[in-house]
Amino acid sequence: MGSDGFESKKAGGPASGGTSSNQIGTNEFSGGAAFDTLAGLGETLVEISGVIKWFDASKGYGFIVPDNGWPDVLLHVTVLRRDGYQTAYEGARLVCECVQRAKGYQAFRILSMDESTAIHPAQMLPPRTHVSVTPTSGLERAQVKWFNRLRGFGFLTCGEGTPDIFVHMETLRRFGMTELRPGQYVLVRYGPGSKGMMAAEIHPEMGSPALSSH
Repeated sequence: MGSDGFESKKAGGPASGGTSSNQIGTNEFSGGAAFDTLAGLGETLVEISGVIKWFDASKGYGFIVPDNGWPDVLLHVTVLRRDGYQTAYEGARLVCECVQRAKGYQAFRILSMDESTAIHPAQMLPPRTHVSVTPTSGLERAQVKWFNRLRGFGFLTCGEGTPDIFVHMETLRRFGMTELRPGQYVLVRYGPGSKGMMAAEIHPEMGSPALSSH
């Protein structure tokens, strides 16, 4: 039993060699490299509760924010669908068993999920605030520093020594985008607004209008 107050158990069958519901087969997952298959027995499963931070079925994974303050836990689509769920909405609460891997904890089995607190896709966008910014820059390459779909905004940077650029979800929506990922590069026109420098126009780096010269 773990010393941190969370239930721990071995992911293996009984010593007699019989099969139990906790036994892990090497062919149980078909998700490929995105999920580290739990090979063999003896892995320790830890039961946690938490909230879905985000989940993207097209990418095949998402993350859980544990209630106990641990780092985010990876949730792979093969685990989700094996346990009877098609997707995981942001804000949904769940209880799962997870296992520690080289890059951190990964969910192994979903025990329960409560979607009453979830933000469904139609509700994910914040109320329209009629964000209006007059751009004073050309179309510049910027990197996403941080973005939170639940809060509906984030920040971009054009490099060290430049002011952060506030970007609102409504601006993304206006230009056909639905999310930003930290580290992602975009093209943006920006200008002064109520929150400092604010994005007035934003496009993915690929397939966007011509980049202005610096």
